[in-house]
Amino acid sequence: MAARIVELLRPALDTDAVDTPIYVDATLGAGGHSELILREFPRVRVIGIDRDDSALEIASARLASYGDRISLHRARFDELSTVLSDAGADRIDAALFDLGVSSMQLDRADRGFAYSVDAPLDMRMDNREGLTAADVLNTYSHGDLARVLHDYGDERFAGKIASAVLREREREPFTTSGRLVELLYATIPAATRRTGGHPAKRTFQALRIEVNHELDALRHALPAALAALRVGGRIAMMSYQSLEDKIVKREFALRTTSTSPAGLPIELPGTAPRFRLITRGAERPDEHELEINPRSAPVRVRTIERVAEEVVS
Repeated sequence: MAARIVELLRPALDTDAVDTPIYVDATLGAGGHSELILREFPRVRVIGIDRDDSALEIASARLASYGDRISLHRARFDELSTVLSDAGADRIDAALFDLGVSSMQLDRADRGFAYSVDAPLDMRMDNREGLTAADVLNTYSHGDLARVLHDYGDERFAGKIASAVLREREREPFTTSGRLVELLYATIPAATRRTGGHPAKRTFQALRIEVNHELDALRHALPAALAALRVGGRIAMMSYQSLEDKIVKREFALRTTSTSPAGLPIELPGTAPRFRLITRGAERPDEHELEINPRSAPVRVRTIERVAEEVVS
């Protein structure tokens, strides 16, 4: 949905309010969104963030022709405040969070994100971090593993899968995705396998979220990004599963709701919301987008704009 993201952010970037609008690509990946922004808005400066050194290497080569209009930072997006300080930016004009695992990471078999190929059970977006998916499977207690699968994968058979994992790891520790997929096929009932999509989808999602602390990072990053946004600035969020989207929806609802006590005939001074929703509800990809990019099917897009500064008491 790259073209739609450009249109949603255009009013914040094609502006005379500042000489050099600043766009933060909080999930840089291979740099596709940033390249489009740089090409479409010649005055914009891009701050790109990614925890994956492979992504940064690819994006750096891709965006090299834009020179000092870009600065790339190896960090998690919940380190946004530090990145902005290092980049000399106190306020930003627009930001994009394209959450979850990137197509580039899915296509790298050695990273272990995809259940369609046998690969090491890694799933780290940043290989400097210690915990891998194999570590989770081989060291977590039954209760902790079942909690991860249930809470982060919405897996109905979390307890049953956890029992099977503990039984199998006594025989031999888990090292590759193929063995885990075989276990899931054997553990999840046939009737569910026929109707519920690939039986490994929910478990792989849950392990990836646990390994990379994705939801905690989002909970910390979103308030920091909103705090840095200038009046007229916009943030677009692309979520691919309901847990991410619920966090975004809740934060956006909080920021766009008056704090006046309910039932008052007028809004009290200083209680008006400082943000407004640009997208009503979550936008989904249209038929054309699905045709050219089937992986966009689960995406939900929400966009918010700052309309006033915070009141300083």
